[in-house]
Amino acid sequence: MKILVGYDGSNVAKEAIAVAEKHATAFKAEIILVHSMVGGPEVPRKDFERAEKELDYEKNTVRDKKIPCTPILSVRGLESGEDLVQLAEEHKADEIIIGVRRRSKVGKLIFGSTAQYVVLNASCPVVTVK
Repeated sequence: MKILVGYDGSNVAKEAIAVAEKHATAFKAEIILVHSMVGGPEVPRKDFERAEKELDYEKNTVRDKKIPCTPILSVRGLESGEDLVQLAEEHKADEIIIGVRRRSKVGKLIFGSTAQYVVLNASCPVVTVK
């Protein structure tokens, strides 16, 4: 079994990892830890390095618990939701776990919602964590 986790460094993303660890332990699954950076090659190098460092730290934390973990830092120029759905399909993920933040309806309308896109477009079950 493969569990894809959307990670952006936020507290809800860390909660999503905690849920993924429980699922991975129960189902003897592998965690695919994904940080999707919008912008493609235009992402400033220091932002890229910071994301890489955070992702590496989380990977090591998961592996310390004897759970297989593959980190992916994706900078393909796609919106995060679209990127997560495509990566889940490419890696044949059985489940996606993502954190959600509370936002007003107007905030979602203006800024969009990564979680909403993933829930509506993923071909596998999606678990949201708040």
